[in-house]
Amino acid sequence: MATGELVAAIAMSEPGAGSDLQRINTRATLEGEFWRINGAKTFITNGMHANLVCVAVKTGTEVGAKGISLLMLETDGAQGFRRGPLLDKLGQKTLDTCELFFDGVQVPANNLLGAEEGKGFIQLMQQLPRERILVAVGAVAAARRAVDDTLAYVRERQVFGRTLLSMQNTRFKLAECETQARVAQAFVDDCIVRLAKGELDSATAAMAKWWTTDMCCRVIDECLQLHGGYGFMNEYPIARQYADMRVTRILGGANEVMKELIARTMEKR
Repeated sequence: MATGELVAAIAMSEPGAGSDLQRINTRATLEGEFWRINGAKTFITNGMHANLVCVAVKTGTEVGAKGISLLMLETDGAQGFRRGPLLDKLGQKTLDTCELFFDGVQVPANNLLGAEEGKGFIQLMQQLPRERILVAVGAVAAARRAVDDTLAYVRERQVFGRTLLSMQNTRFKLAECETQARVAQAFVDDCIVRLAKGELDSATAAMAKWWTTDMCCRVIDECLQLHGGYGFMNEYPIARQYADMRVTRILGGANEVMKELIARTMEKR
């Protein structure tokens, strides 16, 4: 994977199970020296050209999170493995997002990730704070880019014989966007330090994920407005950012789910 010889993907979401991973229906049964996988996954990034897929499956009969395992599927030559067409997305057109189908796909028994089956949900949850901070980092960077691009634009754009930057509304809107982006960066920087020390709790990661992505979308929307009609044109980066960043409020756990996770920790105080 590090050299590019293998491309990896992680297959969790299903048509009927997104943020609520406990509801997955894709199942794997052990048959001698092989697991046999049946089911389908959707919204899988790298799905079209992945050689190695980490598939979240039900291997037990327990209800909920128990009984979920992770199987490593090497896709080259795998019988019964199919990829759907590229999904037609609002944004992030460069990512090959598609559906994956498993029709009795055989996976060697020792391709189970971890020492024992039924621990997949716990394995995934252990890495979710890191994933959510990665999403937050991207959101802060996108907000920063939006502000910088818009500042350059309003310096040049003439309206009523003046630059757009000289108008008070423009200055106030940019001041608000700059403040939000800088506050978000300080919070995320602190989260990164905690993550590096192994001290980042899931609730704080959830806070970073939902707040920065909401902030980013607000900032981009304000910046697009300052571009006027040009902001609606795909040749301008701000229009592409508007489409690309909208999904960050959904992926990695929808922001509503993040707030529920935070509220649960508050109940225990």
